[in-house]
Amino acid sequence: MSTVTQVFDAPAAHVWKVIADGWLYSGWVVGASRIRAVDDHWPHIGSTLHHSVGAWPLLINDSTSVTAMETGRKLELLARGWPMGEAKVLITLEDLGSTRCRVSICEDAVKGPGKLVPKALRDPVIGVRNRETLKRLELMAKGGAGRAG
Repeated sequence: MSTVTQVFDAPAAHVWKVIADGWLYSGWVVGASRIRAVDDHWPHIGSTLHHSVGAWPLLINDSTSVTAMETGRKLELLARGWPMGEAKVLITLEDLGSTRCRVSICEDAVKGPGKLVPKALRDPVIGVRNRETLKRLELMAKGGAGRAG
């Protein structure tokens, strides 16, 4: 799996609030262009959010489901984006005191054409995308996303 790790200037609890609000997903996940629906029990195991991938007018509607979760610490997803395929994504959060945390994203293709790309070529592309994903997630967590109300 391609793994990217970044230390955030935000506590894990603030990062988790962004992750736990499925309606914010397209704001931090590179490639997700819009959210169409989110299960009421997101991000609990078995819940799904329905997203679109790509840029208008070339949008693909698909979904991402939670396969494992530890509140505030870990979220494992099966991200779908057919016809490209499916990927397993693991996001982990580790507190580093009261104002910082370490966030990691591990991802790899598990099904479809993306799985046919050699790992040596696939990993760097996933890594670049997930570095930007982590930058966006940190900015949203620092800016207060998910904490309104």
